[in-house]
Amino acid sequence: MNPGKTILSQILDGLHPEEFQRCASQYHTLRQTHALSAYDHFAALIFAQLTYRESLRDIEACLNARRSLLYH
Repeated sequence: MNPGKTILSQILDGLHPEEFQRCASQYHTLRQTHALSAYDHFAALIFAQLTYRESLRDIEACLNARRSLLYH
């Protein structure tokens, strides 16, 4: 097993939380969700891009396949 960081965590580490919050506050969404924060939504979209996912159902199936590795 790889003891190092995953590619996703390396990408997210390069993004400063203050910078992300500043950018997210500039673009208001039409609806606020209670389930996901803007950062969590962004992380899910990055995951989808890295793994070539094509739909929300595909993303959910992929994440649920390795549920033990999820941290939220």
